[in-house]
Amino acid sequence: MYKLAPSILAADFWRLGEYIKEAEEAGVEYLHIDVMDGEFVPSISFGTPIIKSIRKKSKLVFDVHLMVEEPIRYLEDFKEAGADIITVHAEACKHLHRTVTRIKELGLKAGVSLNPATPLAELEYILDEVDMILIMSVNPGYGGQAFLPLSLNKIKSLKEILDEKQLKADIEVDGGISALNVDEVIRAGANVIVAGTAVFGGNITENVNAFKKVFHEFEID
Repeated sequence: MYKLAPSILAADFWRLGEYIKEAEEAGVEYLHIDVMDGEFVPSISFGTPIIKSIRKKSKLVFDVHLMVEEPIRYLEDFKEAGADIITVHAEACKHLHRTVTRIKELGLKAGVSLNPATPLAELEYILDEVDMILIMSVNPGYGGQAFLPLSLNKIKSLKEILDEKQLKADIEVDGGISALNVDEVIRAGANVIVAGTAVFGGNITENVNAFKKVFHEFEID
């Protein structure tokens, strides 16, 4: 029910293959891949060549998070690179519905992300089209930021809306999450958890197991 999506942005790129392999062997389900263009966010991360290279060796679900202006321009490229899920920012799309529709036409799962200050109302007319909503619990662009508690009410409100509409979209949360505070995020309604430093900083297997222990406690309740 609950899925862990380690963000490779926090990995040591000198040993990226080793890090991903260890996370996969530890039992993670998704790999969160943050693509930054230097326009929508200040930072630049990486593009399709990195994704193509790790796709050859990994069977994980590639959860590609495009922090990119007008991402519709690149959807085919990321499908070809190996994406399974493409998440775009509502704030970055001139025509959000068209972008989501195109992702689905490509045979991929579609996600939409909201920055901390963006209201849920932005999703009102798109909710029944998406497979996942990503709530940013930090302002996007940099790893290692502290979790913003205001995100919890936003997650709760989104969960209530989805339940009321009887929609099954996943709620993903990204930013400042560790095994020490993930219980709050799950309790609020999230089921896909992005973690960077909290997985790839230190012993990866032990870190993954710490998350899974919390997941298990909620699954048996």
